[in-house]
Amino acid sequence: MEFIDYYKVLGVDKSATPEAIKKAYRKLARKLHPDLNPNDKEAIRKFQQLNEAHEVLSDPEKRKKYDQYGANWKEADQQQQARAQYQQSGQGTGGNAFGQDWAQEHFTYSGDDDAFSDFFSSIFGNTVNNSRRRTSRFKGQDIHAEMPVSLSEAYTTHPRTFSVNGKNIRITIPAGVEQGQEIRLKGYGGSGVNGGPNGDLYITFVIQNDTDFVRKGNDLHKQVDVDLYTAVLGGSVTVHTLDGAVKLKVQPETQNGTKVRLKGKGFPVYKKDHQFGDLYITYNVLLPRNLTAEQKALFEALAKTTK
Repeated sequence: MEFIDYYKVLGVDKSATPEAIKKAYRKLARKLHPDLNPNDKEAIRKFQQLNEAHEVLSDPEKRKKYDQYGANWKEADQQQQARAQYQQSGQGTGGNAFGQDWAQEHFTYSGDDDAFSDFFSSIFGNTVNNSRRRTSRFKGQDIHAEMPVSLSEAYTTHPRTFSVNGKNIRITIPAGVEQGQEIRLKGYGGSGVNGGPNGDLYITFVIQNDTDFVRKGNDLHKQVDVDLYTAVLGGSVTVHTLDGAVKLKVQPETQNGTKVRLKGKGFPVYKKDHQFGDLYITYNVLLPRNLTAEQKALFEALAKTTK
């Protein structure tokens, strides 16, 4: 049986990183997927090889065995044991020393002779392969997509409907979802091959800020302008939060850059009901412009009292 070089199938070298292997697999899977190549037996064969190669090389332990034992990585230990027993049995070198039933009991073979490698023929001949041959089932391609969500929308739990592969999908986006957060919808990916399960749909949320708040985790930050007179003499300002307007008391002689905290007025904590971060308000004291002559005189008089 022809040896299949998994690295060659993926188009990467043996020193390829896991990220490079994953990227190569996704690129080729999109190109060779049976949904895009109906009735193309060659494409299906290559897609099966691609899935086998990715399954092995994306798993550190399997990749280590493959690099060490090559085509027989999956049954390396059993192969050594089988050969030892075969030699001890005193049987000749041709044919199946243990019998077809023994081979079927100890090994599982799944695949197309032209697409997959195994080592049965080297030990037992082709009898086992022919008797065990069956069509392999493969999971469909996983789909990765980005979903934009505004900061205002992310503040509340809300439904979202979208379409993938002609199917309408309705999901509920929990309040507090964060930038780059990923969810998996099992079975909503590409169709399985030969009756295999469908792939999964992975959605990554992209949060778009449509507010004047800055989000840091579950906390929100905002600058609020305060006129000079309110900052000096004290008073109040109205602050608009994502949960409505709040009137804040400004202490006399409030300095520019003063920060106050509004507990529980921040962003909701993801999937934790009635839990919120805090809102931090930074006061930006505004100096008056276009002063009248009378106002300037008052400031000059005030300045003299401080000397």
